[in-house]
Amino acid sequence: MNYRYILLFFLISYNSFSQNKNNYQIRTIAFYNVENLFDTLNDSLKRDDDRTPNGKDQWTKKRYLKKIENTSKVITEIGAKITNTSPDIIGLCEIENLQVIEDLISHPNLITKNYGIIHFNSPDERGIDVALLYKKNIFLPDAFVSHRLLLETKEGYRDYTRDQLVVSGFLDNDKIHFIVNHWPSRSGGEVRSKPNRLAAAKLNKRIIDSISRTEVLPKIISMGDLNDDPTDDSLKKILRTTGKKNKLEDGDLYNPMEKLYKKGVGSLAYRDKWFLFDQFFMTKPLTEPINKQYTFWKTGVYNPTYLITPNGRYQGYPLRTYAGGSYTGGYSDHFPVYIYLIRKIE
Repeated sequence: MNYRYILLFFLISYNSFSQNKNNYQIRTIAFYNVENLFDTLNDSLKRDDDRTPNGKDQWTKKRYLKKIENTSKVITEIGAKITNTSPDIIGLCEIENLQVIEDLISHPNLITKNYGIIHFNSPDERGIDVALLYKKNIFLPDAFVSHRLLLETKEGYRDYTRDQLVVSGFLDNDKIHFIVNHWPSRSGGEVRSKPNRLAAAKLNKRIIDSISRTEVLPKIISMGDLNDDPTDDSLKKILRTTGKKNKLEDGDLYNPMEKLYKKGVGSLAYRDKWFLFDQFFMTKPLTEPINKQYTFWKTGVYNPTYLITPNGRYQGYPLRTYAGGSYTGGYSDHFPVYIYLIRKIE
């Protein structure tokens, strides 16, 4: 066997790959449920008593700083295998306030990334919000608004929950709209809580429809912890999502996470079952390659070994900050998810 020819083949293949890769601009869009990123202060207007130094969780300054360090480390690595940098856009949920986000992006792991923040205080009873981080040199926001999800209990009282954040702007001069979600939980059971998530899906659809009425073929990416899987009614019946990119009809939304879910991939685990609550779905223009404009490339769940519980009762689950009521010093009860957008450049 002539090893010189084999070596020559690999060199040509590698150079061809490098050249093709260099002809494309790749941007990472990520979403991360960071599991109760609270400060240590007691806010009388929120149910945050547990996350204080004297609360049930004994949430001390040391533990808070460890949480910031852990979260910032994860963010630096999402999508970096391809792009060699942290995500360009990051949706976050389960953050208490603006200050914790500022502490997060000011950590040495992230300070050089030059992230901007878009955040609104929501009326959630626990005081947790959603937010969007963006690299200031890559994304230019030109509009942002927070949409309130109005829910009621069976007794007719207001059920306070998270808002849906909409941010519109230019990703390298390509107009894209981002929606960040954290839909109502399954507290009380999946069936009993289902109407709340259907209501969240309807609000999301109204937002998408509103943008579509004012802009021709808008590029919209909705992301978040939906507390539903890709095949649940909130997505399939209300939002009309599909996992088949080549069969999109007008008004359909493409959900690349559906294929992952059907393969058994999950972003969180409960009672030895995996769920894919953390998702992206998008409008049709993002699935069609257009010269010099961004299109969807691929998606994934970021779950390196260090984010996985190595042993014990929750072996194989995401390595969370608290497990079974005890502090474990981990990262989150969710794995982050991401998509790559790609465009051809000269």
